[in-house]
Amino acid sequence: MTYKSNRRTSFLIIILSYVSATATGYGVFYILQDYGLIFRVFSADIAATVLIFLIGTLFGNASVYDPYWSVAPIIIASGCCMLFGTLRPEVLPFLGAIWFWGIRLTANWAYTFSGLHRQDWRYDMLKEKSGAWFPAVNFLGIHLFPTLVVFFALVPAITYLENPTIRPITIPALVLCYSAAILQTISDYQMHRFKKTSDRNQIIRTGVWAYSRHPNYLGEILFWWGVFLVMLSVRPDLPYLGIGPVMNTLMFLFISIPMAEKRMAAYKNDFESYRRETRCLFPVPRRRRES
Repeated sequence: MTYKSNRRTSFLIIILSYVSATATGYGVFYILQDYGLIFRVFSADIAATVLIFLIGTLFGNASVYDPYWSVAPIIIASGCCMLFGTLRPEVLPFLGAIWFWGIRLTANWAYTFSGLHRQDWRYDMLKEKSGAWFPAVNFLGIHLFPTLVVFFALVPAITYLENPTIRPITIPALVLCYSAAILQTISDYQMHRFKKTSDRNQIIRTGVWAYSRHPNYLGEILFWWGVFLVMLSVRPDLPYLGIGPVMNTLMFLFISIPMAEKRMAAYKNDFESYRRETRCLFPVPRRRRES
């Protein structure tokens, strides 16, 4: 057994990598203290991403980046709270939503993580297709692009945390954030339970998956729309910050979902039948056609 196939050793490497990335990001943020906040956070985010990319390249595994999507928002949002001095009762429901979402998503990654000897099937596919261009595809597509998406989706959160207020119209947006994270939790739990007792060629047709092919992605999309709506409830003058959740939604609709469905169609039994019987995202039963 090599160190890459040792789960504990691999976990330790991941933890040390993210501690180093956090320190690097903080260092860049501190050095740029004469610049605006958003630029400082952006630069720190990019610096941390570059370090994770270099570590992943060193170990020959792009999946070192996988937890970044859920870890970075927790660190950035919490850091902004401390910087603004706004860690008070009215901010806790919103900050709690980000922590709940992030910890849950990170825990889901940890549950499925087997070691550095394996990487996400999507990265293997991109490596095979891109050949000698994979280093560029790896940095730009696997690392930088998702970092940019989650950063722009997080800008509304940073804006809200600067002066957090709970108004009556804020509450439905907070409910959306928590509901989205709960939907992801239920979806992932049902999928993990299904995988334990079923052949990999079978398709899950129970729970929310009986109506939606990607309920976990739906939860992710709705969460960031909830974050934006929380901000909009107190800063209605900043609707253009909706570019973040728009980017996130488009990424899932035109990249993540098509890739997943193409793969499922290649090896899942009766996938076309399942596709006809379900909706892509919203778990609403389709009406049966009368014969």
